[in-house]
Amino acid sequence: MRAAMAVLTRDAILAELESGRLRIEPWSPDQLGVASIDLTLGDEIRVIDAGPAPIELVEDADYRDHTFVQPLDEPFVLYPGVTIHGITRERITLPPTLCGFLEGRSRFARLGLMIHVTSAFVQPGVSNRQVLEMSNVSNHPLRIHAGVRLCQIVLLRTEGEAAYAGRFAEQERL
Repeated sequence: MRAAMAVLTRDAILAELESGRLRIEPWSPDQLGVASIDLTLGDEIRVIDAGPAPIELVEDADYRDHTFVQPLDEPFVLYPGVTIHGITRERITLPPTLCGFLEGRSRFARLGLMIHVTSAFVQPGVSNRQVLEMSNVSNHPLRIHAGVRLCQIVLLRTEGEAAYAGRFAEQERL
């Protein structure tokens, strides 16, 4: 019989942290929920250039060719229909037996902030800061602040072991 993937609850997350297999840096125990860990927005964002030409979605398309990094020293106004990239303050290191999904927090989702449109999956074996694809789907501008716990990671135990070694495996910056 195969083991099923399962969401880790508070006790299992604490056991993984205490063993050192799971690392969250910086870490505060009050970030831990019943089955997730809150993550904070870091000090910079990446904004898409508002150029008139369409962006070609081809295999070698690179988001960095169409965006610029901006410090988040002051709150950023995210207008309706606009998407930016944020990055978590925390570096997440997962063992090859855990993976995760980034989720928005309901208090902000109810105001129109989407944290991930498509790429919320966190691969097993990563050691990086997570990029947040932040979109405003409300009809009101939203003021985005650094250091706010905008999202959470839900951890799952994998069947077997794997370690992601792709382009973003050790991402530190946007």
